[in-house]
Amino acid sequence: MVEAVGPDVTGVGPGDRVAYAGGPPGSYAESRLLPAAILVKIPDGVADQTAAAVMLKGMTAQYLIRRTHRVQPGETVLFHAAAGGVGLIACQWLKALGATVIGTVGSDEKATVARAHGCDHVIISTREDIAKRVKEITGGAGVPVVYDSVGKDTFLTSLDCLRPLGLLVSFGNSSGKVTPFDIGILSQKGSLYLTRPTLATYTATRADLEATAREVFDVIREGKVKVEIRHTYPLADAEKVHRDLEGRRTVGSIVMIP
Repeated sequence: MVEAVGPDVTGVGPGDRVAYAGGPPGSYAESRLLPAAILVKIPDGVADQTAAAVMLKGMTAQYLIRRTHRVQPGETVLFHAAAGGVGLIACQWLKALGATVIGTVGSDEKATVARAHGCDHVIISTREDIAKRVKEITGGAGVPVVYDSVGKDTFLTSLDCLRPLGLLVSFGNSSGKVTPFDIGILSQKGSLYLTRPTLATYTATRADLEATAREVFDVIREGKVKVEIRHTYPLADAEKVHRDLEGRRTVGSIVMIP
């Protein structure tokens, strides 16, 4: 909640509930000074903790499936880490758009969670051949788009899941950075496209930031996306949060509370 604003600030004022994603470092604090330009108002019908959990992950999901590749009804897409924070939001949203969703996860427990949040098909990456299963599910065609936040461990597999002229959206690298490769592999595998987008680019203008956040809040208020906060930690336990994330012991959204 805004406590005070500078003399030239417009758009937000004391008492407004606001949220942000990105911006200058320093969010592990009970209060902070921020430029008003990165703030968006939280609308009625969206709780504070929901907004805290959804801003970064929800806006990431929005630009991925509504702008980087605007998913159409009837399309089949592959989303890695489907039980993660971005994955659970994106898979619900994709289902609401009328897509067929294939998700990858690392365990049976996470497979159950992914199915409950929009995944029509779940591939357990620790024991299944991802590309083989995708080809089976799509009748050998492959998918038009793969959303990959894993990086090094899944990059080549993701390319093998695409149909000719398909798009690999590499938006993260939880397993490490993708190693340098010969771009000729894109032509060999079907004249494929590759992009490495960031939320900062997609929300660089005030208009884009507001439009992105508004669409996220809209799908939440309409009930198309349910944000489940499965883990809450005191702010003092920030180190444990990072240890649990690194150890892949979390599912869905995490909120730290002062």
